[in-house]
Amino acid sequence: MNNKTIKRGGFSSSFGVLAATLGSAVGLGNIWKFPYLTGANGGAGFLLIYLLATLLIGLPVMIAEITMGRTAKANPITALQHLAPKKSLPWWLVGVAGMAAAFLILSFYSEVVAWVFAYVFKAIGGSILSSDRHVTESAFGALIGDPVQSLLWQWAVLAFIGGILLMGVTKGIEGIAKKLMPILFLLLLLLCAVSLSLDKAADGLAFLFRPDFSKITSGVILTAMGLAFFKLSLGMGTMMTYGSYFRDDQNIPQTTLRVMAADLCVSMLAGIAIFPAVFTFGFEPAAGPALVFITIPAVFSQIPGGQLLMIAFFLLASVAATGAMLSLMEVPVVILHERLGLSRPKATLLTIASLVLLGSTCALTNNVLAGFKLFGMNMFDLFDFVSSNVLLPLGGILIALFVGWVWGSANFTRAIANNGTLANGGNARVVLFLLRYVSPLLILAVMLKGLNLF
Repeated sequence: MNNKTIKRGGFSSSFGVLAATLGSAVGLGNIWKFPYLTGANGGAGFLLIYLLATLLIGLPVMIAEITMGRTAKANPITALQHLAPKKSLPWWLVGVAGMAAAFLILSFYSEVVAWVFAYVFKAIGGSILSSDRHVTESAFGALIGDPVQSLLWQWAVLAFIGGILLMGVTKGIEGIAKKLMPILFLLLLLLCAVSLSLDKAADGLAFLFRPDFSKITSGVILTAMGLAFFKLSLGMGTMMTYGSYFRDDQNIPQTTLRVMAADLCVSMLAGIAIFPAVFTFGFEPAAGPALVFITIPAVFSQIPGGQLLMIAFFLLASVAATGAMLSLMEVPVVILHERLGLSRPKATLLTIASLVLLGSTCALTNNVLAGFKLFGMNMFDLFDFVSSNVLLPLGGILIALFVGWVWGSANFTRAIANNGTLANGGNARVVLFLLRYVSPLLILAVMLKGLNLF
């Protein structure tokens, strides 16, 4: 590690903290994954399990990560080195695993985001606005099947996100998040207003909010727990990194609760925007990932002003994806900056260059590398599998155990109470109990399910 003193950036306001952290938690998972998983798993019953799992898994692990980051004021690797007792296990390896997970996720997620950005321009051109499913399927197939388009859009996304990071923490991450989050909510409310005016809006709302408990199975419960963990950007160092930029007077439990509530609100609004339209025009709620790129254009083709609304939808998805990409890419950038002593611009450019190489294997998965497989999976699916089913849950379990048992009650309580200026002792006891006895076991169940061992 380079030992020269490095001046760190930070979030300048409470709203900036909330907007940036929410921007990390809100991503395509809200606009894309939450609605289709809710549809595939029975609607409202799944939603109830998801909410409970968020409280038992997502919230305590998020509080733990942010508290560690703010206390150490350092990247995830250095933070774990500073906070771990001397002569203990090499906990800093959790930070290394988080960086590896961020790289793998960025490699395939940047390609999905590339599709979203491409669809903004397709929506503006109007070529995908059709009620004929064959037209929308062909448009999506042509995009992912063209290696030149796949690579160029991915590189454009990486350059765009890298450009924001080059502006720094305050002007870049915080400044953009402050602008994007209000826009995201306004676009969602616009789409909800249109969707609620449709003929079968009541059916869509009933599906989303009226639980059918007979549809709640063990598989549904595990899927909801997995979504609650992965949705909040946990286990990969993003929340620890953002926590290191938190103000010293920030009330962490209060902030994380607001982030969780706002994140849930975005997911619910996305469901309200999508399901009434799906029911009105006779599409299948369990259509899966294709719900966004194939079904949604067909739905908007049946609505007055559909092209403008479709543009708004894909702009919304782009806004959500930008916040998530920023937090993911910040992890390797800050580690390279602080551990190797690279300037922030050099660390950013090195990260982009690495992702251009690694990410290209995912961009070419559906065309040039269609026949190439490792362990029976193409590169896109392999990176997704390793990060989602191994690195992230393992990171989440180890972070919970570290804070609960290694860093310990006294250090955690002091940090969460802002050195005695806040009365957060009760919150600390509840969070510590969950981190010690509940969250690791639930995350382990999710991990075993992902590995098909449970």
